[in-house]
Amino acid sequence: MEIYQIRAFVTVARLGHLTRAAEALHLTQPAVTAQIKALEQSLGVSLFQRSGGKLSLDKAGESLLPTAEALLKLGSELKAQATQLHGQLQGQFELGIPSERMDFLRLGPFTQAITNSLPLVHLHTRVLPAEQLSEYVSTGRLTAAFAIAAHPPRDVQWLPLRSVVYRIAVPNGLHEQLQAANWRELAALPWLDGPSGSHSHWLLRDMFEKRGQSPRIVMQIDDLANIDSLVMAKTGCALLREEVALEGFKRQAFSLWGNVRVNATLGFAYPSETEAQPLLIAVISLLKQLWKIDD
Repeated sequence: MEIYQIRAFVTVARLGHLTRAAEALHLTQPAVTAQIKALEQSLGVSLFQRSGGKLSLDKAGESLLPTAEALLKLGSELKAQATQLHGQLQGQFELGIPSERMDFLRLGPFTQAITNSLPLVHLHTRVLPAEQLSEYVSTGRLTAAFAIAAHPPRDVQWLPLRSVVYRIAVPNGLHEQLQAANWRELAALPWLDGPSGSHSHWLLRDMFEKRGQSPRIVMQIDDLANIDSLVMAKTGCALLREEVALEGFKRQAFSLWGNVRVNATLGFAYPSETEAQPLLIAVISLLKQLWKIDD
């Protein structure tokens, strides 16, 4: 059963004449006849009584006509809605994100803004280390990405969103012996690290390399959003985002070493060659509204 067959049925039923129906449908009379016969075969009932070139509805036709008219109306509404939506932005948006807490990335409000403003856009997120986020964006495997970095990544466009500060968190019980410790002694402690290429990995290595040291890594963790729980469990020391570090310190879940602050930036990376694409422009506009960034 096809919509054009239903349209032929309704038109003939309304006009009661095959020739006039063919003219109204801009078809030949044999074509209309073929459509009606095909619909009857599909439904398994006879819709018309034929007499001298005129067609009149039989009982089955009279019974099915209201439903057929309703289907045509729904078809018209569907087409009108599609026409209205035509030209709206649509497609898949592949978004990379670092291993971080969703509230810090404001991913919930960002997703809601896309859903409300761009209803035809399907958002798909992938959690990856910073190095891969940059590479995947530059090669087109990601449409864009949130990333944390000490310096803007190369080969991509970079929209800074906010500054990020990291503090050194140490398990309770080590703080007293570390008050007068130097960087060599600090590096000798057990340390928790992110995966190779992650923002945590690069920030930690850079912090120690500037002091001529290398940290003793006892565990690499993919889930950086919850690394503070391992410091609380006395597994090792770690760089924690300042908000998380101060919250844990206030609860006496762990201690903070010194006043060292490691600075980085949370930004939005996207390919240079696609920055003029309407979808990306629309998403960046929503992002700027969310983070209150002026052009």
